[in-house]
Amino acid sequence: MRRILIVLALAILLLPAGHKNKPQLLHPGMLPVAARAVALNAGDPAMRRVGRLDYIAGWELTSRNPNFGGISSLLVEPAGQILGLSDAGILMGFHVGPGEARRRPFIAPLPVRPQDKEKPWWAWDSESMTHDPATDRYWVGFELQQMICRYSSGFARVEACRTWPEIEAWPKTGSIESLARLPDGRFIAIAEMGMTADGHHDTLLFSGDPADPDTPSPIHLRYTPPQGYRPTDAVALDERRLLVLNRRLTLQELFTGVIAIVELPERLEPGTRLRAQPLARLAPPLLADNFEGLAVTREGGETMIWVVSDDNHEFFQRTLLLKFALRQ
Repeated sequence: MRRILIVLALAILLLPAGHKNKPQLLHPGMLPVAARAVALNAGDPAMRRVGRLDYIAGWELTSRNPNFGGISSLLVEPAGQILGLSDAGILMGFHVGPGEARRRPFIAPLPVRPQDKEKPWWAWDSESMTHDPATDRYWVGFELQQMICRYSSGFARVEACRTWPEIEAWPKTGSIESLARLPDGRFIAIAEMGMTADGHHDTLLFSGDPADPDTPSPIHLRYTPPQGYRPTDAVALDERRLLVLNRRLTLQELFTGVIAIVELPERLEPGTRLRAQPLARLAPPLLADNFEGLAVTREGGETMIWVVSDDNHEFFQRTLLLKFALRQ
């Protein structure tokens, strides 16, 4: 009975609505984060391989700051500098692993436009984030607002926001969960629950900045995840490959995740089907939780894949940060 109640509670928590356990951040400040190393498989600590990925390191993250957690999207620098964004519009910066931190750890709310200051804090359901290293600009997708906003360097201010009718057609409780910027400046947004007529996840390809008022309407693609899974984040691996994080919740295994790769055709036309090719499945007895954030770094000629879990600020979940090396 306890297991059933937990599953029901988790299913409710997956809906992006204001939840009583999501704290309201009043002031930015320092963020003390403790990182405890965890094995990929507690029953076999020597296990290092899952699918096409090698397990490099993993941590259970905790903090005395009650606003920490709920991480839904992720950016990582090779030296272990982490930038997480919660589903309540809270930025968290900290360092993990060996080496010295390049910046002080911090926690702060996303800046908002003057016309948005009256919106309740829980309405800023930020579920996706991407970055352009050339300009140091950031883009965030808001699920409840069904809006994409662009931010200046360092998240100093909001530069532009735009709401698209193509995104407004998706369910508010399952819209823009994934947002990726391709190296050529195009953007891909994948709906968590917005489906095409033939049962695929509706996917939008923007020819340019989705927050810019002059960007033309996107074309529709179709994403096919592993059976039974839904996409929770995406990141461009290179010009022709997209990584997608997928999640499933079942009574038998609770949360499981699949990291998949999509080979993008040279020409993306309306209706193009994007097929997920699984790289690794994270399920018991391996580390498994509500994985929602995905990032990629390059280190010493290798491709590193990072995933983070959203603990929903619940005592029975954890914030797990895992690092894998992709084997070609």
